[in-house]
Amino acid sequence: MTDPTRQFDIGTLGGTRPPAEDTDRRPVAWSGGADVGMLLLRLGVGGIFVAHGLQKVFGMWGGRGIGETTTILTDLGFRQASTLAWALGFGELILGAMLVVGLFTPLAAAGLLAVKICAVVVKWGSPFFVAVSPNALELDVALGAGVAALLFVGAGRISLDSGRTWQRRPVPWTVLFLVLGVAVAVAVLFGLR
Repeated sequence: MTDPTRQFDIGTLGGTRPPAEDTDRRPVAWSGGADVGMLLLRLGVGGIFVAHGLQKVFGMWGGRGIGETTTILTDLGFRQASTLAWALGFGELILGAMLVVGLFTPLAAAGLLAVKICAVVVKWGSPFFVAVSPNALELDVALGAGVAALLFVGAGRISLDSGRTWQRRPVPWTVLFLVLGVAVAVAVLFGLR
């Protein structure tokens, strides 16, 4: 007969004895599908950042170039807009390329997350959907969520980061680079605007 007053056993958080080992349960194995999924996410999100960087710096694919990017940043109230435009353009280009190949993924994702945090804060109050306004928040939120996901899950085994420390022990590195990315966004928003 079971004891009806025994505490509910949830492992180390409660219960009167340790949970019994379940020998029939197979361990969760890493899936190659997860690696392919992370590769696709890196290619899509990183590729969009590379394209935006090329538009900002070189004016490719209908982009505005560095001069127009400087004007836009000046109109948004940023000081030292020319330097910031160069940093933004090359940052998106280089960090996006690092994301695509999966090199220093936490650093690249944190830097691009800082860019998208700044974009959302600056555009706050704009319509959300692109169908309503070309200057909408939708793409910035989607790209920010994509780089945040890559910051937390890493690049996967199909990357140049495969086997590196931040892939084997992701939590401390994720926290470190998340704090760094948010700090950069705050510094740009309050220090240069």
